[in-house]
Amino acid sequence: MIALTFLTGLLAAQGAVRVLIVTELGEIELEVDAARAPVTAENFLHYVDGGHYDGGQFHRTVTPDNQPQNDVKIEVVQASVAAAKESEDRDPIALERTTSTGLSHRDGTISMARGEPDSATSSFFLCIGDQPELDFGGKRNPDGQGFAAFGRVVSGMDVVRKIQASPREEQRLTPPVGITSVRRIGRIGLLRRNEMLPGSFEATPTAKFADYFRGFQTPRATWGTKPSSSALAKSTAASRSALM
Repeated sequence: MIALTFLTGLLAAQGAVRVLIVTELGEIELEVDAARAPVTAENFLHYVDGGHYDGGQFHRTVTPDNQPQNDVKIEVVQASVAAAKESEDRDPIALERTTSTGLSHRDGTISMARGEPDSATSSFFLCIGDQPELDFGGKRNPDGQGFAAFGRVVSGMDVVRKIQASPREEQRLTPPVGITSVRRIGRIGLLRRNEMLPGSFEATPTAKFADYFRGFQTPRATWGTKPSSSALAKSTAASRSALM
């Protein structure tokens, strides 16, 4: 617990961490807000640093005309880790609500997909247009808890829109839009910006600290019994298949 507190504090000191997503349709640059959403940011960066999204995909597109069962409409594209890495998902993380982070779902926001509260693992989505119904108190999810926004797209929204407009069957992209790689490319904040080479985890002291505490940094909704493999698989499947 002490190690986790230290690590989230370290992430908060980083400010905004830049991440580059390279897809078959082009590049998307993200700014991950480690200061205001440290638990969610740490979780996402764990999967980035471990190469879990390399070979992954954008598998889902939600448009105004493909959600007939939902009275509250949203527009997002959803991504998942490589199939070979799905079994390596960590325990689900606690939901950082928009009321606690001060972040909201605007055009270009990156947020975590989930089924129930405190069930997000590795699947994330990007917003197209403002999506206030995904914030705390929004009506898209019946529980009203919203989703965990933790950053934004700073360049490449044209690519996001290309992904959203790709061929689909209902909400399933056919074929999925492949993710070539996802890498940190630097940080902006209280620490000096230090560019990382693709694939290099030893480029910054902060990365070394994160690696050292890798075995301690799993945020959990409940610090008790580790979820069973079947429960974890169910949570992962729910996050991949739906936002709500």
